[in-house]
Amino acid sequence: MRVDSLRTASGPAISWRAIECWGAAISLFFQAGAFLPLILADPDGSLSESAKSILRLPCFPVYVFTLVVLVRNFPQFLTALRRNLLVPLILILPFLSTLWSIGPPTSLRRAIGLFFCVLLSYVLAIRFTPRQLLFLLFVTLGACNVLSVVIAVTSPSLALMPDGAMRGVFIHKNVLGWYASLMTLVATAVLLDGTLGLRRTALVMLAAGIICLAGSGSMTAIIATSVCYCLIGFYTLLQRSSSVGRVVIVLSFVQLSLGILISLHEFLVPALEALGKDATLTGRVPLWELVDREISDRWMLGYGYQAFWTTVNPQATQMWLKIGWAAPHAHNGYRDILLSFGVVGMIPFVLMLLHAIRQGAVLQCRDPQYGWLWLNVLTIMILVMNLTESSFFVQNDTMFILFTAAIIMFSLYAPVVSVSHAPPWQVPSRGFTTGLQIS
Repeated sequence: MRVDSLRTASGPAISWRAIECWGAAISLFFQAGAFLPLILADPDGSLSESAKSILRLPCFPVYVFTLVVLVRNFPQFLTALRRNLLVPLILILPFLSTLWSIGPPTSLRRAIGLFFCVLLSYVLAIRFTPRQLLFLLFVTLGACNVLSVVIAVTSPSLALMPDGAMRGVFIHKNVLGWYASLMTLVATAVLLDGTLGLRRTALVMLAAGIICLAGSGSMTAIIATSVCYCLIGFYTLLQRSSSVGRVVIVLSFVQLSLGILISLHEFLVPALEALGKDATLTGRVPLWELVDREISDRWMLGYGYQAFWTTVNPQATQMWLKIGWAAPHAHNGYRDILLSFGVVGMIPFVLMLLHAIRQGAVLQCRDPQYGWLWLNVLTIMILVMNLTESSFFVQNDTMFILFTAAIIMFSLYAPVVSVSHAPPWQVPSRGFTTGLQIS
């Protein structure tokens, strides 16, 4: 018989559901990189090797929690694997890349970290419904944003970067911007949902997210937030339209998106120069030119998973000398995929994305009451963020964990959405609230 609770020495029982909920929330908090990296960082915001070693320690309890939950729900885990074979294929790629990597030990070590992160994505997908995951993020990201505002007021020297930009409880302003952008999405989704009964709290969280977003000054996050509200309107209109109307809306949206991308490619730099702004996008444009040359040299297989941006790679060292700063990545998630895996990795990734976007849209149209809107918007927002940042295939990163969890959840629910609102093993939505309580 399966045991659903643990009893402490003094007698009270702790339900496994409470362990799952608190464990998932704490895992996402640690993987977001809040507090601990800020405390361990040097005054200039850099991390020493000893600090990086310390930061790896909290990952091990997260890995243990992930394995325990998956072992307890192994049949559901296998079902999730079968319903989207592209995700495990993508997960195998980092390990395969060690065969041609320019730094096999680095690729292997980081592939192991990525492996456990994707397993955590499976935990979120099979143990939480979309609305439950929304509440989980509402609490976790809300705490990060509110605490960032509090620290900015009480300890500006800690919460502000040397240039005056706000970083809050994170190590860099851009990281605060990313999670502030996600917070605005989550708070807006809670306001629109209404079933959670947290509208007043959501207004407070939304205000904290906007303050952090503005204080960080991250243009990537600001653009992603703007895209967020456009996507909310798009998916809402898509859900309310007829079948023929949906085709027209989708085609119009695709054409508009392509037009904007082409316009940005052709006119963004001249427009920035005319306005007297940084036409290099904070050094990204010259970086991308050099990265594209390296990609063309090994376009088929790449350099191995995350092996390019290391001090032992002479190509990266030469690139840093040319641009005058040590770029930690390509500042473009799509280019980093090509650097790691080449076209061999990009093709299944694109197929996985197209499949997930289609499934997410179908779920939103057929079952909007279940809370699919915010997950659809989240997926596209992260795609937009990766135009100027890099979070794809990043180990121990909440952004990629949520991105992968959304893709897995789409494929898990899509085949059964017309039959049932949730897989038979899922706990009903009301169980999440009681799951946070220890009885």
